[in-house]
Amino acid sequence: MLKNRHLVRPEDFSVAEIDSVLDLGLQISANPHSYFNTCEGKILATLFYEPSTRTRLSFEAAMNRLGGRVIGFSDPGASSVSKGESLEDTITTVSNYVDIIAMRHPQSGAASQASKVCRLPFINAGDGGNQHPTQTLTDLLTIKANRGSLNNLTIGMCGDLKYGRTVHSLAKAMSRYAGIKFVFISPDELKMPQSVKDSIEGTEYVETDDLVAAMPGLDILYMTRIQRERFEDKTEYERLKDSYILDMEKMGAAKEDMMVLHPLPRVNEIATEVDSDPRAKYFEQAQYGMYVRMALIMKMLGL
Repeated sequence: MLKNRHLVRPEDFSVAEIDSVLDLGLQISANPHSYFNTCEGKILATLFYEPSTRTRLSFEAAMNRLGGRVIGFSDPGASSVSKGESLEDTITTVSNYVDIIAMRHPQSGAASQASKVCRLPFINAGDGGNQHPTQTLTDLLTIKANRGSLNNLTIGMCGDLKYGRTVHSLAKAMSRYAGIKFVFISPDELKMPQSVKDSIEGTEYVETDDLVAAMPGLDILYMTRIQRERFEDKTEYERLKDSYILDMEKMGAAKEDMMVLHPLPRVNEIATEVDSDPRAKYFEQAQYGMYVRMALIMKMLGL
């Protein structure tokens, strides 16, 4: 069903197709050893034009655990990009060597540009402030594993909603499920873009700048980092960077079963004291990222 497809945006897959990836991810998480030779003889290219820890390493760990191999670069300066090679030429060339490509790029729209010339399954591993569909799959799998369902949830998204590609993708994906309500929590300068709000038309949402007031009604709190690298004006970053800090005092207002998610890395927006709270799921979330990427690779290779 997903063999030889591209994943540029979460909307590229139907809800049924997303659910099939999540179901396989849950099976893998329950018994990962059963899948260790699934991709033997297959090669994944990880082309990372932008720094990454979790996304790149989870893709590489996923393919290695599936018995495949990985080639690629984590610094475009170590590739022919430094010589002026175009994105299209890099993708076309690498397509000759591998079976599937995952790419991260700082430019919004680069994933769509690359997918148009890619002859193999192509995965967007994040393109600027635009989309991050495999992080969205990670988020969905974490929610489903903990809550049992993706329906009837109130989801708070807090922090940098203007530049945060993770919240853009997650809002669009979750709006396709039943009974979803969003609470967008941010300063005015970092509000959810109108284009994203337009894309979830029909799904209830409210906007606020008050995290404490929003806490009691949330089933999920998705915290985000104020991203220094997305700001052209660094003084604006300095002014906004400490807008929201989640600590145990604020957690006291939350439901006993509320989940705290974060795509990581964090800076100071979640106090380390929260890490020991059983509602803190962000490190577990990182592990689910590996399992869902294992499932995605298998599905897109038709295995």
